[in-house]
Parts: sequence; structure tokens; C-alpha cells
Amino acid sequence: MLAGAHHYHLRVYYEDTDAGGVVYHASYLRFAERARTEALRDAGAPHAEMERLHGTIFMVRRVEIEYLRPARLDAWLRVATSVEQLGGASTRLRQVVSDGDITVAVLTVGLVCVGLGDGRPARIPARWHAVLAAWMS
Repeated sequence: MLAGAHHYHLRVYYEDTDAGGVVYHASYLRFAERARTEALRDAGAPHAEMERLHGTIFMVRRVEIEYLRPARLDAWLRVATSVEQLGGASTRLRQVVSDGDITVAVLTVGLVCVGLGDGRPARIPARWHAVLAAWMS
């Protein structure tokens, strides 16, 4: 377990796999997105509220995925989300996908906070910044 990390659990369904019952590579992007969304929601700082109150959203700027082991149909996976770097308008997250004690994939995700109106970088609102700071690894 990662100290300071948020943990999200999910079941692998048939729709997440390829013809051989192995999790399809792009499914990890969905798993990571769900984990980030639930992490903010669980911390009392949901995406929708940031949009409504501040007119800002997080956008993915960069993703790197390292596939280490295959995850398979019906596996019970955990996505541990922690923060590696936090700036005024951007953050870099580490998301570790595990099947029990086995790490199956590691994602490094760069997010930038942007204004809805113009799409330009904007400061991360204070409450969301504090939540991310609590997940620093």
C-alpha cells in the first residue's frame, strides 16, 4: 500500500478484456480515470463541483503506462492513486494497479487545471489543491 494514497477497487468484466480474457491495454485508462474521479469524490472535492464553483476542470496532458503483468477476467483490482508532483496549475499522479500483491500496471498521469471558457491553464482551486497535497507520496 502506498502511504497517502487513495485506493479504488474494481472488478474486471468481459468488456474490459480481449479475446483471450486478458485486460485490454486501453482499459487501464478507464480504470485510472474512474479511480481519480472517485478519489476526488471521496475527499469531498468532486470534479462537478470544481466546474460549477470555479469554472475549471482537470484535463489529462500526458499519460505513461508500464504494463508489468496481465490482469484477467473477473480479477478484483486495486488502483492506488498518489501525487508525485503538485504545482499551482498542474499535478503529476502515480496510479498503481494491483491484483492482490501483484502490480500489473503503473500509470504516470499529468493533469492540468484549465478554465472552461478558454481552455487556458488556471490555478488549482484551494480545496482541490489541499486534497492533492494530502496524497503526496
